Amino acid sequence: MSRLNDISVLRWLMRNPIWGFVLLIFVFFSLSADNFFDYRNFQNILVQTSTIGIIALGMTLVMINGNIDLSVGATLALAAAFAVDVQSWAAFATWGNWQILPAVCIALLVGILMGAINGFIVWKTGVDAFIVTLGAMLGIRGLVFVYTGESSFFATNFAYSDFSALSLGPLPVLAVIFLLCVMVVHWLLSRTVHGRNTYAVGGNREAAVNAGIRVGPHMILNFMIIGFLAALSGVLLSTQMGAATPNLGRDYELWVITAVVLGGTKLTGGKGDIIGTFGGVLAIGIMRNGMNLMQVPAFYVLVIIGAILIAVLFLDKRFNTSNDGGLRL
Repeated sequence: MSRLNDISVLRWLMRNPIWGFVLLIFVFFSLSADNFFDYRNFQNILVQTSTIGIIALGMTLVMINGNIDLSVGATLALAAAFAVDVQSWAAFATWGNWQILPAVCIALLVGILMGAINGFIVWKTGVDAFIVTLGAMLGIRGLVFVYTGESSFFATNFAYSDFSALSLGPLPVLAVIFLLCVMVVHWLLSRTVHGRNTYAVGGNREAAVNAGIRVGPHMILNFMIIGFLAALSGVLLSTQMGAATPNLGRDYELWVITAVVLGGTKLTGGKGDIIGTFGGVLAIGIMRNGMNLMQVPAFYVLVIIGAILIAVLFLDKRFNTSNDGGLRL
């Protein structure tokens, strides 16, 4: 029985190699970094990865669909600005702590709207999502600076700025929200018709059309999901900081895409899963946390993670090329 279990674990790791890497770096930092193997440090890793991880869940859907969204960092900043600023609007001045509710709702709706616009343009123009969302990234970031007047918004409601310090049992509330999002998006992708259609569209768009899938509205929905999740991350990040700044979320799109690719999702679409993305997010979080505990300068972390990403893409390309009939040298 134990031998069968060992074989099952080995097969699972072969299907999800990122978790083997997570285990490897976990053991390494447990032995090398002081205080790494501490429960509070594990809490910190989950909190530190929660905002990037939540967006990575949506990026997984979009990339399996055969698209990409480079505007998530700018969308995060715009949503955070609304979440903080709306609380100071005169219309909600007498609402007390309830003013947080319309502020968060408006912020989330802004994210959904940005995602819907991206998806609609990709659908109706046929322009590659990379180009569309690159333009959106620049445009939305500019909109953030216009809306904020190039200044930071500070939360005056302590219930809002203290939210990120709350815990549910042994876990910080931000970690709980992240884990709940992981479960919901995993269910959406693996157990629903929409999830099956996501793989079908990314794997062969023409075949998906012939099968009766409405590709355009389907893609818009996935862009709306990632817009919502980017906005949610913006709200959560602003509760951590107690403020929203125009530069909030810069380079988040790069970290998110790195986590998703490390998790096994293909840039060409049709393959990937949430379990792999979760592993990719944790891998980045553990490496950044462990190297920080070892007092490794931050730029070395960027170099190492960048090198790992290139190696993963290189090995993946060679492996898949060999499956197609031989290696290209």
